[in-house]
Formats: sequence, C-alpha cells, structure tokens
Amino acid sequence: MVVDMELSDAEVDRIFRALADRTRRDILRRTLEAEQSVSALAATYEVSFAAVQKHVAVLEAAHLVVKRADGRERLVRADPATIARARRLLADYEHLWRARIDRLDDLLAEDP
Repeated sequence: MVVDMELSDAEVDRIFRALADRTRRDILRRTLEAEQSVSALAATYEVSFAAVQKHVAVLEAAHLVVKRADGRERLVRADPATIARARRLLADYEHLWRARIDRLDDLLAEDP
C-alpha cells in the first residue's frame, strides 16, 4: 500500500512541529471548541502575550488555525480540514503498519 500524501512533506513537518508543543496543542483544542481572541488565549497562559502570538503564528503557518481581524481584536479558530488531512495521513500509516504486522504474523505462523 502506498501512503496517501495528500499533504506535502513540508506541510506534514509544519503540522507535527506545531503539534509538538503542549501550549500549541491546548490553543488548538480551545479554538476547536470556539473561536477565541488572541487576548483571551493569552490571559490563560503563564507566558507573555507576545509568546502566545508566536504560538498562534506557528499554528497558522501550519494551517491548523485561521486568524481574522474583528476590529482591534484578532480572532483565532481551528481549521478542521487540515486536522482531518493530518488524521487521514496517520490512518494511512496505521493501516500500512498493521498490514506489515499481519504479514509478519502470517510468516511466523507458517514457521514450524
């Protein structure tokens, strides 16, 4: 089976680098639940506003969130389409490895 690379290697790298950080995963989770302003997000973390802005920028570069202006505020919401694409990629890898394990099991079962 060939793994479906709906995402380019660069996109996959950006997504999983973005998800490697606990704060960014939490921002993504919160913005999946509801659109949040950067200010509201920043108020819940023990880091500076600028640090939260940088986390949002990393998520935005990975296309995991979308940021829009609403007056003076910047609102952030998760992009479920990118999350679904990453999920499909992981499912393809899981299928690949399960097939390999099944073949190995078959080979071991044949061995007297």
